[in-house]
Amino acid sequence: MFNSFKRSIIDGIREKLPGALAHQIMLPTHRDSSFRFPEFTQGPVKSAVLLLFYPSDDGIIKFPLIQRSTYNGAHSGQISLPGGKQEENDADLIYTALRETHEEIGVAPGSVEIGGCLTDLYIAVSNFIVTPVIGFAEKKPVFSIDPSEVEAVFETDLSVLFNPSCRKHGTVLAGGKYEFQTPYFEIDNKIIWGATAMMLSELCLVAEYSGLVKT
Repeated sequence: MFNSFKRSIIDGIREKLPGALAHQIMLPTHRDSSFRFPEFTQGPVKSAVLLLFYPSDDGIIKFPLIQRSTYNGAHSGQISLPGGKQEENDADLIYTALRETHEEIGVAPGSVEIGGCLTDLYIAVSNFIVTPVIGFAEKKPVFSIDPSEVEAVFETDLSVLFNPSCRKHGTVLAGGKYEFQTPYFEIDNKIIWGATAMMLSELCLVAEYSGLVKT
């Protein structure tokens, strides 16, 4: 099951990426009238996240999501994928995704097989342009979080993400004070919205195009 899933996702990434079409599905529909996007004087900061799939002991395909630690920043406390900004010595953005995931939740880079990348996504609130990297591990990683960056790691059942019932629409609080009306995923009572939801939306469409999800 896991190997056939892996082949289908890799083939789907190579064949067709829905990109903006998938991102738009999870865009906020209304923002607080007092909210203003920050203005930046420099170009976007390159960064990468890792979507890491692995089989659990009972054969269920899972991937980790994290809750960011609380800090004075745009993504404080949010549910997201592990990852971060590209450093000067990083060979490429795949290396960035692997390095950041290792630093944040302890996944050994050598245990990850890279399957490809989804579409880059610009995050206007932080001026990051993010490359979502797809990876596969043959068994469940041993997670070890860095508490300065990560409050918790959650093992997420892929089949729950693919279930339409987890897609909802409602009010979320951005930056601790701005109310947004937005689509989101609700998984295990956790709300995943914004950039992470847009990336997961593209994964869902790739899976649909590959025949892994019935519409």
